[in-house]
Amino acid sequence: MPEQGPRAGVVAILGRPNAGKSTLLNRLLGEKLAIVTAKPQTTRSRILGILTRGDAQLLLFDTPGFHESPKALNRALNAVVEEAVEDCDLAVLLVDPATGWDPGHDLLRDRLAKRGAPLVVVGTKADRAGPGADWPPEAARGAAAVLRVSARTGEGVEELLDALVEQLPAGPHLYPDDELTDRPLRFLAAELVREVAFEELAQEVPYSVAVEIEEFDESRPDGVRIRANLIVERSSQKPILLGRGGARIKSIGSEARRRIGALLGQTVHLALWVKVEPRWSRRPKRLKSLGYH
Repeated sequence: MPEQGPRAGVVAILGRPNAGKSTLLNRLLGEKLAIVTAKPQTTRSRILGILTRGDAQLLLFDTPGFHESPKALNRALNAVVEEAVEDCDLAVLLVDPATGWDPGHDLLRDRLAKRGAPLVVVGTKADRAGPGADWPPEAARGAAAVLRVSARTGEGVEELLDALVEQLPAGPHLYPDDELTDRPLRFLAAELVREVAFEELAQEVPYSVAVEIEEFDESRPDGVRIRANLIVERSSQKPILLGRGGARIKSIGSEARRRIGALLGQTVHLALWVKVEPRWSRRPKRLKSLGYH
């Protein structure tokens, strides 16, 4: 079989909220790049993971879960999904077989078909097989491949990678082979703080929290110094985030410091502050400044 030469392309990872997109991205990369929590709609921006596999380079874009909502933040998140659909060379569409295929999946499938972009349909949570919708769904016929995977155990992941590489267009690698992402470390640090806040906070409060890094100083000999604001929309949310006697913000800071230190491989000094910004999630310019665009 003749050598095919280098391949490279943009792969959009699409799906409903909580479909397992970020978990799958991390599994494909073999590194934790995207934050993951049990709550839906954790991802708020398009995150690039770079995977070089022999002559093939996959530019894997984790995207927010597509959903219907009139809120400005959610409209911004859906715009990220739409942009990924229009820009990708091929797409992975994650479907939870327990909840099945729905009209939103039809819409993405049809838009990709109109562009001529190959689609790989992936049924998630293969390790939790049980009662649910029939798999594969009839609507997935015509896809370049239809697979089942478990991002948690790794089942089916090698087969998925083979299917993606097969669909990549020919072309040179766009990033150095040892690069993991194009995101700066301060962005990844902010995401880890937000991940811990999501885990610590209950109900609707975490969805009103954004994280903004004010200082990221790598020049000190005693480690990286980071100062970050946890932004909330209402004054009543500030004491919830602080906790009694500052216990909750201290707990968030301690765990976030540990995770950022593991990412950077060095000592981290992290200071967190809570800041109230009414309606931050409804202001397009503020959303853009926070990276949600």
